[in-house]
Amino acid sequence: MNEIKYPVPPFTIETARQKVQAAEDAWNTKDAERVSLAYTIDTEWRNRSEFLNGREEVRQFLKRKWEKELNYKLKKELWSFTEDRIAVRFEYEWRSEKNQWFRSYGNEMWEFDQYGLMKKRYASINDVSIEDKDRKFK
Repeated sequence: MNEIKYPVPPFTIETARQKVQAAEDAWNTKDAERVSLAYTIDTEWRNRSEFLNGREEVRQFLKRKWEKELNYKLKKELWSFTEDRIAVRFEYEWRSEKNQWFRSYGNEMWEFDQYGLMKKRYASINDVSIEDKDRKFK
């Protein structure tokens, strides 16, 4: 039995926006198990300079990420889409254990299988240190 993660390709402007919003909502839970279920068992990732293969590596990565990036809050925006691919720009804020705030900016390229699971995710991300007073997402 195949897992299905709606909406599924081919995407329309409406379903592409739904997919982006669903990803934003899921990532903001900081629940690595829940988020990892949106990816194929053999998903392929590049996140910054880290390369991941498979849902289990993604789950472990996300767990480490949210242990390090405290008070994480993310906003995603649909940039472009085709039948089975979506491009997203995003920014998120987080606090380090040393109480330094950061805003991280980036772009993601996503490719989905016919069941709506993400089989490829390529992310380019830059971090900027910010003061607490300059936070957007409180």
